[in-house]
Amino acid sequence: MKKLLLISSFALWGTTLFAQTSNYANGSTVADFTVTDIEGHTHSLYDITSQGKYVVLDFFFTTCGPCQITAPYFNQLHETYGCNSQDLYCLTINNGQSIDNNAAVAAYENTYGGSYAHSPAISNEGNGGPVTDIFGVGAFPTYCLISPDNVMVVNDMWPISSMANFVAFFPANSGIEPAACLVSVSENSNSKSFTAQPVPSTGKVTLDMSGMAPGTADLKVFDLLGQSVLSRKVVITPNGIARHELDLSSLADGQYLCTMTLSNGNRELRRIVIAH
Repeated sequence: MKKLLLISSFALWGTTLFAQTSNYANGSTVADFTVTDIEGHTHSLYDITSQGKYVVLDFFFTTCGPCQITAPYFNQLHETYGCNSQDLYCLTINNGQSIDNNAAVAAYENTYGGSYAHSPAISNEGNGGPVTDIFGVGAFPTYCLISPDNVMVVNDMWPISSMANFVAFFPANSGIEPAACLVSVSENSNSKSFTAQPVPSTGKVTLDMSGMAPGTADLKVFDLLGQSVLSRKVVITPNGIARHELDLSSLADGQYLCTMTLSNGNRELRRIVIAH
């Protein structure tokens, strides 16, 4: 997969990959900026990093094919690492082309953003274009990673074909850890809709879905690199008892994320810890 280069007002397929935030080399200090997302919320870089967070920026435009393909992986990263509530903060920033107003970016997210919780998206109305210019981005998508001390860590996170590619760019000992998304999925241990017990387990896990509506659900288990280790459909019975047994004993010790997606699109997440 190649990035899309913009030269003047013409879009051409790039044949050479190079560091895309050309105004910020790795190790350089990134200037502060403030943007407003399509829902009216403001995001200032230095306010975010002052909380000890790493920041990942996704520079895109709505008709960019590679942007459309990789957008779900970026949103999976956003959801898996806490929906901006913990160690990692994700922002999607439009390059400012004239057609990419709030409505167009919202349509892009709905069409290409995938089923994960979407990161805040900034259109040409929210200062996306000037920020793209400040960073010197000329190929799309460009993903970059900024440290809590406002230093550019990776100015071109590429290639991207899964969420694991993003994770591989995290610095050693960064402390960036998966976390429950507080925006669109739940990991509330007091919730009766979906539990995964015991914690920790030897890999034999019982899912209790008695609080969920009858029907079918997509069950998936991911490791902490976002790679799927199990995927199946489960039936939630209408008699108030809905249990499903998982045998994950062949997996290595560690933490895993279990998601249950209902037919209406609602998703819940639970953490599984295996310790043989």
